[in-house]
Amino acid sequence: MIAISGPISVADYMAEANAHYYGTRDPLGRDGDFITAPEISQMFGELAGVWLADLWLRAGRPAAHYVELGPGRGTLAVDALRAMAAAGLQPPIELVETSPVLRKAQSGRLPHARWHDGVGSLPDGGPLLVLANEFFDALPVRQFVATDDGWRERMMVRDGGGFAPDVGPVVDIGEIPDHLRGAPAGTIFESSPAALAAVREVARRVAAQGGAILVFDYGPASTSAGETLQAVAKHAYADPWQAPGERDLTAHVDFERLGGAAAEAGVKIYRTRQQGEWLKTMGIEARAAALSEHSPARAAEFNRAVARLTAADQMGALFKAAAFLAPGWPEPAGFA
Repeated sequence: MIAISGPISVADYMAEANAHYYGTRDPLGRDGDFITAPEISQMFGELAGVWLADLWLRAGRPAAHYVELGPGRGTLAVDALRAMAAAGLQPPIELVETSPVLRKAQSGRLPHARWHDGVGSLPDGGPLLVLANEFFDALPVRQFVATDDGWRERMMVRDGGGFAPDVGPVVDIGEIPDHLRGAPAGTIFESSPAALAAVREVARRVAAQGGAILVFDYGPASTSAGETLQAVAKHAYADPWQAPGERDLTAHVDFERLGGAAAEAGVKIYRTRQQGEWLKTMGIEARAAALSEHSPARAAEFNRAVARLTAADQMGALFKAAAFLAPGWPEPAGFA
């Protein structure tokens, strides 16, 4: 692309790299590049399922669909659906996934699921109960840099055997949030039009059909400056500008803008909470104690999982939980 038409945006670079990366491998687990919360412990998915089941019960037990965006190996869905079933909720399963490798892994655990390339083909009748864990962070981001002659978009150029970001054209100031427009030269701001478009689309469906969206991801609760795009390979940070398509590329999710886009689509938004706070409010410590009582030999394992998911110096603070609900649906647990 660069050879034919010149420098491409960071967003295009990230989109091409991740399309190849996720389309050609299972990146999860000890033998992969990273581990997500559902892979750390069943408790994560169980509490997400309890949250959805509680809303469903208080909404009057409607004929709802379970939807997951980017469901990985299907681990989260299995745990959430098991918890839902205990409450009497056994919804049809709708998985939004484009990777053929991950679809195969999901089909082994969820043989009755239906797969979708995007939100547009989801059922248009009945409420949607949506989970999105570490989905938005993998969507492409544009990068803008403040210079002495205005804000410019960073573009990707060839650099020896790899690639490197370079300063590109001046952009309309409307691309930059008001409070950052006077930032000093060198300041970087990231924006993900793809994430905002995705949340608008699913929120529009939920607003019209009923239901709820529960998002877990990492990033700030309010819009801020900074370069966060990173690469991970074999559970270690790597150079994002080398070996595109062979490393996982992600960037922090801007929860303030994500919530704003969802609100524009007609759903109710609730204050973003730290993942650790939300899990504790939902009873992860009591669940760990119950599991430990049932399997005493695994008590240390359950306690380590609680610490990893909730401790501020691990996943508890950087990762956030956000809830978006259809008008008229009950108030959600854990977001007061």
